[in-house]
Parts: sequence; structure tokens; C-alpha cells
Amino acid sequence: MEKAINDQINMELYSAYLYLSMSAHCEAANLPGAAKWLRQQAKEEVVHAMKFFEFVNDREGHVVLAAIDKPPAEFGSLREIFEQALAHERKVTQSIHKLHGLATGEGDIASLPLLQWFVSEQIEEEKTAGQLVEQLKRAGSEGAALLFLDRQLGERVSKSD
Repeated sequence: MEKAINDQINMELYSAYLYLSMSAHCEAANLPGAAKWLRQQAKEEVVHAMKFFEFVNDREGHVVLAAIDKPPAEFGSLREIFEQALAHERKVTQSIHKLHGLATGEGDIASLPLLQWFVSEQIEEEKTAGQLVEQLKRAGSEGAALLFLDRQLGERVSKSD
């Protein structure tokens, strides 16, 4: 279980790197609202990693940090960025579900409340990314619609604010 949670810490930190890379791409593409939204998402992923980090430490385990893979640096359209974000969140969801199954199989009752929190969190993550993909599909390449969505993305308030 400890190794699997350490792997999840790495995945959450990679998620932060991925969202930061997407944010940098949006900044370069003059989409400041999307860039801000993605930076806030990156911060949220670090919070997720730290939840696991603290959990391992609280249980007198050993956190073992691994190298974080380099995320892509180039992305396509804003729609493609959020399609990639949705695909990534689905991958994270699968990983959380595997962790939950492992904890259940090993009778690790102490891990289940934390993992259930993440199960619920991933429902929200996928819903949000999916809604943004659908909005971007509707907007198409319409400049005014993309500018409106970019402005809306920039209004995101961080959960920690």
C-alpha cells in the first residue's frame, strides 16, 4: 500500500507539472484566463499530493519521492488542452480506484476514508473538465466565444483562497 501511495504522490505531482505546462502554453497563446485556471489546477494537484504525503507520514510510513516525468511543452487548441486534461483526470481516477481496491483487498481500513475523499474529488475533476470540453466544442473557432470562455476561466477562485 505504501509503495502504491508513493506512486500516487508522483502522479499527483506530475499532474501539477502537466497543468503548469498547459498554463505556460496558454500564456504564450495570449489566453490569460485559461492560464490562470490551469495554474490554480496545478496548485490543487500539489495539495492532493500533500494529502497523500501527510497520510503516509501520519502512519509512520516512508515517503519516497521519485523523478517526475517531463510533461509535454506544446499543445494544440484550447479545446485540445482541455481534452487532454479530461483524459488525464480519467487516468488519475483509474489510479485512485486501483488504490481503493488494493486497500480494500488488504483490509487497510485506515486508508479508505482518504481514498473515498479522492473518489469524490475525481468525480468533480472529470465533471469540470468535461463541461469545459463541451463548452469549447460549442464555441468552435469563434473568436468572441473563445475570448468569453477565457475571461470566465480567469474568474476561477481557488479552493484555498
